[in-house]
Amino acid sequence: MRNQTIGQYLTALAARVPAPGGGATAALHAAQAAALVAMVARYSDGPEHAEHAAAIGRIRDAADELCENALTLAEDDAAAFTAVTEAYRLPRTDSRRSAAIASALRAAARPPAFVIGIAARVLDLAEELLPIGNPNVISDVAAAAEAARAAATTARVNVEINLAGVGDAQARGELSAAAASVGGLCDRADKITAGVRAELTAERP
Repeated sequence: MRNQTIGQYLTALAARVPAPGGGATAALHAAQAAALVAMVARYSDGPEHAEHAAAIGRIRDAADELCENALTLAEDDAAAFTAVTEAYRLPRTDSRRSAAIASALRAAARPPAFVIGIAARVLDLAEELLPIGNPNVISDVAAAAEAARAAATTARVNVEINLAGVGDAQARGELSAAAASVGGLCDRADKITAGVRAELTAERP
């Protein structure tokens, strides 16, 4: 998926095929959020930000890694959902069908749960970058927060749709906890965006 053009990806997304779907879009939202943080960090590495150079470098590197991780999760999600459709296609008379479906649903719920974790980490970085980043690109910190919010809320419904088929209590608990954390992430995104907007509307000297 990472080697497709945007046009190719959107054509595949719009097609009547099992994947890519909502889970992949959640991961790509997260990748964009991380990339935006990395971009702001790179615009914040000049002499005027020298006192924060170590923090900005760390934020940049972490954001780059999160972007790569999110792209991998987009591909993992597409593969996992394809496995779900294949499990459902097994004959109802096949004794392996129920176990195959349960296993596939559990596996399909994991990539979006991990995406929620990436969104949380991106928000960590955005919160840290906001007060020290280049004010000329501060709007992109809000853009990152909003992309992280989209990643988390989209991933949440993709976790929840698979939960009913997850019988393992521990796995179900972990996945439910990931989904339940999204409300708090949305609150954090709200605060970041509000902080950016306050800066944008403040009187300039």
